[in-house]
Amino acid sequence: MKTVKLGSVEVGQGHPPYIIAEIGSNHNGDMNLCRQLIDAAAEAGAHAVKFQSWTDKSLIAKEEYDRNTEYSDKKKHFGSLKEMVKAYQFTEEQHREASDYCREKGVVFCSSPFSPEEVDLLEGLDVPFFKIASMDIVNLPFLKYVARKKKPLVISTGMATLAEIEQAVEAVKSEGNDEIVLLHCISIYPPEFDTIHLRNIGMLQDAFGCPVGFSDHSLGTAIPLASIALGACLVEKHFTLDKDMEGWDHAISADPEELRVICQDGTNVYTALGKTARIISPAEVEKRKKFRRSLVVQSSLPVGHVLREEDLTAKRPGTGIAPTELAYVLGRTLAKPVEEDQVLAWSDLA
Repeated sequence: MKTVKLGSVEVGQGHPPYIIAEIGSNHNGDMNLCRQLIDAAAEAGAHAVKFQSWTDKSLIAKEEYDRNTEYSDKKKHFGSLKEMVKAYQFTEEQHREASDYCREKGVVFCSSPFSPEEVDLLEGLDVPFFKIASMDIVNLPFLKYVARKKKPLVISTGMATLAEIEQAVEAVKSEGNDEIVLLHCISIYPPEFDTIHLRNIGMLQDAFGCPVGFSDHSLGTAIPLASIALGACLVEKHFTLDKDMEGWDHAISADPEELRVICQDGTNVYTALGKTARIISPAEVEKRKKFRRSLVVQSSLPVGHVLREEDLTAKRPGTGIAPTELAYVLGRTLAKPVEEDQVLAWSDLA
């Protein structure tokens, strides 16, 4: 199965999981908060931090704004949809500032564009890949536009049928770009456990022959770690400093400690998967001496005694004759007397 290079990092089978801290709009339009989020994500061990590149003009039509003028959940929504979009949108200057700060902190800057203009903006910032949000997997003209930039596409598959995923993959490949990472995704915040279907990760790998990761909206760390155990090459997780902050996604996001667990334990899970070959480590071989059993005589026996099965039992340590070699011991004559509970050695036999 092919791998894909995201900047300097190879992603796919045989490589540790790539972790993206999805800041999205959790900066709440505040660049001080944005920098704190970048700091915390880098400290936790994330490879990349991801934003969302949209404006009040590029994503939502007037009809949708008119339908969402107020909300009952005042913690998640401080005003109308239009007011929140205007407050949370990233200007071109803020994009540059966030990109520069990520470079300074040694973490990759990336984003999901929602219009061709935003694709061009991110291209100018030299992002190593483009992240395509689930909503745009059926936006084939947009996918083709992004594919023509000749950079890898990381595509979330939330809400999409297998046929729609296939159309998206073919649209990208039709532009001569096969650098694709698919992300299994459930576009519910948070999803019920019985709707997550992590086994889709292996299915998508088999179906499309490309690296497959997981864009996670579940609560906690168990599900993203389980996705790595099932072969996810990349995990994207919403990230916040405080789940109680006002804003759209803070409540379903990982906090710094949870992100640290995903980064560290994710690598540990990947490493522990190891190989399918049965390998006994040198440390385990050495452990045999202490934990395995040896043949032990049940009572004191004189020189010349012919050993019978009832003369012997097996006890620790495993430094003597192994129980598997019992057949080569029975009927042998003792060359010297042995004491009760003595570990039998080959030198004891004539």
